Amino acid sequence: MAREIYAYRCRRCDTMHYPFRMVCSGCKQNDFFEFDTVPLPKNGKLLTFTKVYNLPAQYEVATLGLGIVELDNGMRMLGQIEIDDPKIGMPVKGSVEVVRKEPYDDYYGMVFRAA
Repeated sequence: MAREIYAYRCRRCDTMHYPFRMVCSGCKQNDFFEFDTVPLPKNGKLLTFTKVYNLPAQYEVATLGLGIVELDNGMRMLGQIEIDDPKIGMPVKGSVEVVRKEPYDDYYGMVFRAA
């Protein structure tokens, strides 16, 4: 089963939001339940990236790559990157995977690789 990450579309003005917002930034008049969920695309281009070296104990890796990706629909999101030599502007393809494990919980997020 493929997992998805969802954006939220305002039913009044069609403005898309990610992550969720209580009030639409477009029309500024929405109530809590006036959004439709829309799956985010998984392809995009890498806008910027960094590598984190001092991680909390919950992470079982020595370093963690993070990047901001502009998705095919124009929205931007932060995700982990698993690319040996990342370059700004390079095409990437994402997948929803476990990004952190705890004894009784798995946390999912977007992981991007070179397309």
